[in-house]
Amino acid sequence: MASRKEAVVAGSVVAKVKSKAAPGDSAVKQVQIDGLVVLKIIKHYQEEGQGNEVVQGVLLGLVVDDRLEITNCFPFPQHTEDDADFDEVQYQMEMMRSLRHVNIDHLHVGWYQSTYYGSFVTRALLDSQFSYQHAIEESVVLIYDPIKTAQGSLSLKAYRLTPKLMEVCKEKDFSPEALKKASIAYENMFEEVPIVIKNSYLINVMLWELEKKSAVTDRHELLSLASSNHLGKSLQLLMDRVDEMSQDIVKYNTYLRNVSKQQQQKHQYQQRRQQENLQRQSRGETPLPEEDINKIFKPLQPPARMESLLIAGQINTYAQNIKEFTAQNLGKLFMAQALQEYSS
Repeated sequence: MASRKEAVVAGSVVAKVKSKAAPGDSAVKQVQIDGLVVLKIIKHYQEEGQGNEVVQGVLLGLVVDDRLEITNCFPFPQHTEDDADFDEVQYQMEMMRSLRHVNIDHLHVGWYQSTYYGSFVTRALLDSQFSYQHAIEESVVLIYDPIKTAQGSLSLKAYRLTPKLMEVCKEKDFSPEALKKASIAYENMFEEVPIVIKNSYLINVMLWELEKKSAVTDRHELLSLASSNHLGKSLQLLMDRVDEMSQDIVKYNTYLRNVSKQQQQKHQYQQRRQQENLQRQSRGETPLPEEDINKIFKPLQPPARMESLLIAGQINTYAQNIKEFTAQNLGKLFMAQALQEYSS
């Protein structure tokens, strides 16, 4: 997954190119991606992605009205801890400078990341996207799912942080009160932007010819009724996130119990204090001075709720993926049943 260091690096690069970004106050309503960019992202994962290892890269393009056009991209280089002298910020700046010299769109408009069974709703992604979107308002993050793509349909989605979440991230206050005041829930943390893939006329003609040459028998695996391990793996990841949510709920309930217990202790202390002052007054003595009760009972710090929202968002993503997968399988089963009844 993306690390916090990568989020800081992303923010540094975006800050340097902020003045060169295309102006525009309107929100992004659509993302238009060149077919070559999609192929580059897929090729990047096939060459460097292994298992649950995530690959990332930079998106380049321009903003036209309320449409974000992504015309080029380049990957973040893979390097180990031994490459201590490698400067990612300098590398990205050099890449964009080289593209500018050959008259290719070089404006920073976002970044892309692969995902493992839809596991992308993390704090690292939130921090990285906030850095991009804070510097360049129109920037997006593209999430590429190679596992769903391998099953026959391209899985590429564009996301942005909602304005409400952007305000909360700017304040850096993720307390329950701040999130409740901003009406932040897992449903309105990210907004998905529609994607349109654009190809040149020559490429469209080539794809049309390839489609004519492709034999129907080559697609028989799409009608297979066998359930792959995709469903089992998704359910396992879903159960893991549910366990994390359960642990987080236990921590929050413990905090609520401690707060309730502290409030009772404060009330008992104040009652004892009042009774002692009444007794001192009856004896003609001066009452005890008032003390700051918060110094005696230090307020308990509430646990941050952002992690819970991210876990809930990830659970929702897993549930949607499982829903899509099971819907396809059920469709195949109903089709097979109808064919069997027709043949009999």
